[in-house]
Amino acid sequence: MLLEMEQITKKYGSFTANKDIHFNLREGEIHALVGENGAGKTTLMRMLYGMEQPTTGTIKVRGREVSFATPSQAMASGIGMVHQHFMLFPSFTVAENIVIGREPAAAGVFDRKKAAAQVDELGRQYGMPVDPWKRVGECPLGMQQRVEILKVLHQGADIIILDEPSAVLTPLEVKELLANMKSLAKLGKTFVIITHKLQEVMDVADRITVLRDGQVTGTLEAKDTDVEELSRLMVGRELVRMDKPASVPGEAVLQVEAVQLSGAKDRSALNNIHMKVRKGEVVGIAGISGNGQSELIQVIAGLRKPDGGRVLLSGQDTTNWPVRRIREHGLAHIPEDRYMWGAAKDASVKENGLMGHHHRLQKRGMIKARAAKAMVESWIKHFSIKTGSAETKAQFLSGGNLQKLIAAREFAQDTPFLIAAEPTRGVDIGAMETIHAELLRKRNEGAGILLISSELSEILQLSDRIIVMYEGEIAGELPAAEATEEQISLLMAGGKERV
Repeated sequence: MLLEMEQITKKYGSFTANKDIHFNLREGEIHALVGENGAGKTTLMRMLYGMEQPTTGTIKVRGREVSFATPSQAMASGIGMVHQHFMLFPSFTVAENIVIGREPAAAGVFDRKKAAAQVDELGRQYGMPVDPWKRVGECPLGMQQRVEILKVLHQGADIIILDEPSAVLTPLEVKELLANMKSLAKLGKTFVIITHKLQEVMDVADRITVLRDGQVTGTLEAKDTDVEELSRLMVGRELVRMDKPASVPGEAVLQVEAVQLSGAKDRSALNNIHMKVRKGEVVGIAGISGNGQSELIQVIAGLRKPDGGRVLLSGQDTTNWPVRRIREHGLAHIPEDRYMWGAAKDASVKENGLMGHHHRLQKRGMIKARAAKAMVESWIKHFSIKTGSAETKAQFLSGGNLQKLIAAREFAQDTPFLIAAEPTRGVDIGAMETIHAELLRKRNEGAGILLISSELSEILQLSDRIIVMYEGEIAGELPAAEATEEQISLLMAGGKERV
């Protein structure tokens, strides 16, 4: 075995994050590590990369027992890690980012030409060509991830850990990433891929290890398993198949008419946007992050005022209304950034849950404490939110559990219109099932839903109509039943074809 982790246990006080884990790697394989939020995947890999140390257990590389106190020590043993949030300097060139820490020098001065030549050769060697002179901030996300992988290869990594590697990529970029991983594995590189996207796991992995509640529930050969078995091992039960009856759209609950919004560098953030969402339908918006989706959400929700055009909610022009009035008129909003827009980290779980509900839970200017507590605790149970109590501060929740709390709060608003922006970002497969079911329940009960998601599978699964945005404009609109990944991916990338 190339690597063995034996009887690994990690405790934080009385909490056990990993318990008696056995995990190994064969040279040249792609090994997927899957599990729900809080299952212990990231903790296990942080120990392998020297960011944490096990409470008990041993790690062996090529049969030799090792102990890593820092990531530098792990890298010296040929272990590299590409984090979910890229560790790159946008103002540096591709070459400068890749060679950082191992810069070639001439006469004691950084030799940029030599660095560019090294990076050019590295890209050719591994079939991942890059422009060494281009600024990283000007590179698309797929290319930035390629830079991250080349960086760990330049550091001499034979074992590469990828943490949620496809989270910010387009479908075409994901296919390219998976192809690159397979090519590198054939050259002898070994991968650990942490992901919740089980179809990607089936497409790329040789073996799969499943964690649940900090323990291994199975290590399987990919050819001998399927998505259903993996899901069952992850959540400990059979998942309920989603029932999606045909949509029966009613009158428009949202109308966006000729909306304009200026952006940076004399460019439009939104350019002449026209769209509708009707009662009883889910309209999905697909697009690479940064193509106007965020600005559109903010204009509809009243967080930004457009330079032109108007927004109508339930027939009323709400363009210049304050946020509170828009929400009271019938808008609920699961925001795309749970920390910036969705929660107050220093407030308790209960206090975050009450946001937007506090007006109807007041009596003589005081919150009805018993009713408020019962409401939030019902959400904690229904959405399986892992928290010590409703009084726990939100900052102590994992990102996925905070996302579940925000989603529960907005579903409970019971409004005729809901903006669901990245509603399942960072949540596990069980919570995803619950959130999807709640979205369809609202739709089936006659609400209109605007779904914005970087997960194309989510858009295709839930939407009745799909709108694709590119550079602040609507690049195309398709009935979901007729849409294909290839069509949507082309429009997302700025393809000339329009539908």
